[in-house]
Amino acid sequence: MKPLILASTSIYRAELLQKVGIPFSAQKPIFDEDAAKAELVSLNKSPLELAEALSQGKAHSFSSDGRTIIAGDQLVDFNGQVLGKSGSFEKAFHQLKTLSGKSHNLITAVTILSDEHKFHINHLTTLTMKNLTDAEIVSYLKKDQPFDCAGSYKIEKHGLILFDEIKTDDFSAIQGLPMIWISKKLKELGYEFFIG
Repeated sequence: MKPLILASTSIYRAELLQKVGIPFSAQKPIFDEDAAKAELVSLNKSPLELAEALSQGKAHSFSSDGRTIIAGDQLVDFNGQVLGKSGSFEKAFHQLKTLSGKSHNLITAVTILSDEHKFHINHLTTLTMKNLTDAEIVSYLKKDQPFDCAGSYKIEKHGLILFDEIKTDDFSAIQGLPMIWISKKLKELGYEFFIG
């Protein structure tokens, strides 16, 4: 089997990819995400176009000669406004306050490159958040500290309780990688599961 590269330093994505039982290495993409994002925003690209372009940019920053590259990007689309990783308690509080009682789309874009093969998906999950009090938001942020997560929630921890409804066909996409789709594509590329 070809070496498998996860073009990410996200511990959440690495934990998900471990489920297929195929050895892989996680490597930081050689890609200026901030500059690319600024350029795409200046071109008035939609949130979906933004996530797709960033995912593909990260994937193409690696050579896929004899290797398989998996790269992804994730962001929240709230009425056309992009909410990424907050990076701080104050910004996270503002994000959750904005999302409270409303629905938003979580876009998980993933690109797989393997020699002449290229696969891409823009996976959409629609989440409806409960009406949260300021005290609930503060308490939640202290508990999960989701400052490195798009939308400022960790669905795999206590963040699940923030929501009234989640519409998705692959729950793992919320955590960073749509593993049903990825495992299907890896199978098409000749990988065998749990044999690494």
